[in-house]
Amino acid sequence: MSQNLKKKMDSETRAKRLEAYQPLSGMVVPRFAGISTFMRLPHIAPTEAPGEIDIAILGIPFDGATTNRPGTRLGPRQVREASSLMRLVNYGTHVAPYDLCVCADVGDVPVNPIDVRDTLGRIEAEVGYLYKGGVTPLSIGGDHIISYPILRALGGDQPVGLIHVDAHSDTGDTYFGGQKLTHGTPFRRAIEDGVLDPKRMVQIGIRGTMYSTDERDWALDQGIRIIDMEEVAEKGVPYAIAEARRVVGNGPTYFTFDIDSIDPAFAPGTGTPEIGGFTSREALQLVRGFRHLNLIGADMVEVSPPLDQSGGTALVGASIAFELLCLLAEARAEREGRSGENRLNVVGS
Repeated sequence: MSQNLKKKMDSETRAKRLEAYQPLSGMVVPRFAGISTFMRLPHIAPTEAPGEIDIAILGIPFDGATTNRPGTRLGPRQVREASSLMRLVNYGTHVAPYDLCVCADVGDVPVNPIDVRDTLGRIEAEVGYLYKGGVTPLSIGGDHIISYPILRALGGDQPVGLIHVDAHSDTGDTYFGGQKLTHGTPFRRAIEDGVLDPKRMVQIGIRGTMYSTDERDWALDQGIRIIDMEEVAEKGVPYAIAEARRVVGNGPTYFTFDIDSIDPAFAPGTGTPEIGGFTSREALQLVRGFRHLNLIGADMVEVSPPLDQSGGTALVGASIAFELLCLLAEARAEREGRSGENRLNVVGS
């Protein structure tokens, strides 16, 4: 078989899979109807994903490492529901992720709600299986400890860089009598394990009160670049974007977004809210500023539905998740030389 013929067949196969894995159209089935999946995408089992899809959206319904108000175990379910409002094309960037990559909802990791270590092992195993099978993971939490096993799965062969949008640094050491695995410690553990490169790590939006004046010293000593909320307010979101892009460079990079980075006026449903955060509009601007980076995975965490029964926080979370999906789809298409395939598709809005 000639190389040109093989490319043509591969292209035709991809086109068929792209068509098969489009979200359910709101023009065919109303958005309040049908089985709830992330972005109204088809659902497949994780074992079916390698070789079939490019990007897997998975829920991680776990909050067993939460140290303040619980409830984020219910986040993936409500974010799924809210994501039915997402359409096909990013209005701000014109990225059409489902034209670029084959995407599907692969369900939830089967967490153990009463055992943190067991759950972390399950997350690492499932994300590692997907990633080694050529699938890019987009995870919906859950509390922020879920980023730790994901980073272990993605950074085992080479430490990854990190864009971390949050109100809190999450580089603490221990809580409550020496407990090292909490939602306030994931990135310290990942750095200690050698799967996260602190010199290619940037934290954006850090703010609020601290336990002590030296709370940030460990992170700064590792070389982490902290762009706190005061610096963002003084120099602007475009500055924060440019500085973060400088830090992570062109190497493999993971993106983690904690919903509490957004001011509780816009996203009150989270366990540890901090006033003075991003507006939802600024959050969109920030995330969209990270196009054309070598992003290999992402997560959106800490949506707690019981703390916002209006569902507004979940809508913000679903919207951010769609923005992350657009980043991942574009990054993957560019790595594979398919970036020119993106089309402005407005069917089924």
